[in-house]
Amino acid sequence: MAEFGEVEVSALAINVTIPEELRWTDARRGQRFELHTLNVRLMPDGTLAVKAYGRPLEGGRSGYVPFRMPDRPELVALVESAAGRAAERWAAHRGIGAAPAPGG
Repeated sequence: MAEFGEVEVSALAINVTIPEELRWTDARRGQRFELHTLNVRLMPDGTLAVKAYGRPLEGGRSGYVPFRMPDRPELVALVESAAGRAAERWAAHRGIGAAPAPGG
C-alpha cells in the first residue's frame, strides 16, 4: 500500500430515502416538488449539512433542484440515524471491487 501522508477528505456524502410518511412539498420557480431524498454531507469540522431533492408534482423532468430540510424532530432523527448507519458501513468497507472468491 502506498503511503501518502495525511490524506485530505473534504466531505463524505450519503443519500437517504425519505420515508413516505415524512415527505413534504415545496416550491421553486413556480413548480411544486415532493421531496424524496436527503443528501447528507459530513463536513470536515464534523457537522452535517443536508439538502433535500425530489420530483415535480405535475410530473415530467426537472433539473437537480436542492431544498432546505425543515427543522422537524423526526427528520433530524432520520438524518442522525442514517449518519450512524453510514459510519458503521464505512468502517466495515472491504475495499474497491468485489470480494475475493473463497479460497482464492
